[in-house]
Amino acid sequence: MVPLTLGLGPILVFMQWRWLRTGNELFLRMTKFWGKIYVINFIMGVATGLVQEFQFGLAWSEYSRFVGDVFGAPLAMEGLLAFFFESIYLGMWIFGWKRLNKHVHLYALASAVVASMLSAFFIIVANSWMQHPVGVELIDGRAVMNDVWAVLTNNTALAAYAHAIFGALSVAAGVIVGVSFYHLWRRRHDGIDTVDAQGRVVVGEAPEIAGRDKLDHRVWLKSLRIAGVVSIAAFIGLVGTGDGLGKLMYEQQPLKMASAEGACHTGTSFSVLSVGSLGSKDCEDIVPILEIPGVLSFLAKGDFTTDVPGINELLPVYEELYGTNLPDDPMYGDRAGEEIEYLPIVEVTYWGFRIMIGFGGVATFAAVLALWLTRKGTVPKSKLLMQAAVASIALSFIANSSGWVFTEMGRQPFVVVPNPEALDGVFMFTAAAISPGVSTGELLFSLISFTVLYGVLLLVELFLMRNYVRGGVASAMPELAHRDDDTDEDASGEDSTDETGRTKTARKTSEDDVLDFAF
Repeated sequence: MVPLTLGLGPILVFMQWRWLRTGNELFLRMTKFWGKIYVINFIMGVATGLVQEFQFGLAWSEYSRFVGDVFGAPLAMEGLLAFFFESIYLGMWIFGWKRLNKHVHLYALASAVVASMLSAFFIIVANSWMQHPVGVELIDGRAVMNDVWAVLTNNTALAAYAHAIFGALSVAAGVIVGVSFYHLWRRRHDGIDTVDAQGRVVVGEAPEIAGRDKLDHRVWLKSLRIAGVVSIAAFIGLVGTGDGLGKLMYEQQPLKMASAEGACHTGTSFSVLSVGSLGSKDCEDIVPILEIPGVLSFLAKGDFTTDVPGINELLPVYEELYGTNLPDDPMYGDRAGEEIEYLPIVEVTYWGFRIMIGFGGVATFAAVLALWLTRKGTVPKSKLLMQAAVASIALSFIANSSGWVFTEMGRQPFVVVPNPEALDGVFMFTAAAISPGVSTGELLFSLISFTVLYGVLLLVELFLMRNYVRGGVASAMPELAHRDDDTDEDASGEDSTDETGRTKTARKTSEDDVLDFAF
């Protein structure tokens, strides 16, 4: 859910900035509704992030000892600078409605968003150092930082950060498009909006439902169209930054990229589709079904003719450089002396790479289709199409997650990947990174426990999201319910049923609209 927070922030700043410049209530409603979603997601992100600190201390003590000098610095900056300011400014924004000057209020939101971007940068710097260690020297078996600027400007970190930001924008745009499509469909389903003979929308309103007025229609249409444009722009950015990041990976982790291609032999062809034995470690089990000549060379080297080394050529190189067996050292526990499997799980890297690209492309296509379908002001009445639009929200999340799975699992068996250009000895096998006193069973128990905990948090977030999304703008603007109360002398603050059998919800609201928004 972190990408949603990162991507939604800049869009939210744009909406509130438009409200400040124009005074148009349309942008105020958009800011409040999407701001509520942003706040819910941010809080859940904080809760999930705390768990990781315990993982480092409990299960990865050897890893912490090896990389602590360099890995701890960007994480400390993330916690003390970025997250600190992010929390302060976001608190000012949440509780600053009607209390702060409008310019100061927008400044608070923009500062929180910038801080969240900085937070992401420091985390990616730490992660990228594991993918491509720089700015350190090996002293007494530990990586000791000697150039913080080299760590902060690591080319892998800069490329990965740009790629992650565009990915986050894609996720946020997918959510906005799907939710906006649902509400436009719901207005048609409820008979609030109709279409004329030319297929153009005739906007109506339902005074008995809080917030379902004519401006509500513009909220969802405007949100969808803004997000559609963001989605297209983000996809273009993903393609450009992904190409740059891929070329870096071919230089720094060639075996990861070869396994992502299922490329057993040196060549120039890109595999569009291959099949193989599920779970097999044997490269020869992978059979290309469809290949495009020259594309692999272009992805790796920027031309169409340069041969790219395959798995069979790379494995002997890795074995010569880093050995064929794990050292006979107590830090490796029961795995000391075992043969090293340099080839990651090919099925995971191969399909993770393709799911990332494929689902990201389909999510963008869904946004383009939504822009086309709403060109006359509303969406088709088809329930199946609405369900497809809502389901498409998951596409960009899956694409984003697949990219991370590919990146992290592709670097195995290393937790810190060796830098092929320098820094002899600065690498670490994953087998040596776990806490010596932790058994396999205890690791499995902690993994299952954290998975269950994350699962519960995910269900809580989905429950909250579902409720506020279904509630529409009125769920984030209790003052809209007040307006309805003013025109409905019988409003009791409880659910009731109108003459058509439709349930209308008169939300109970407090005297303080700001606290209603916050909580």
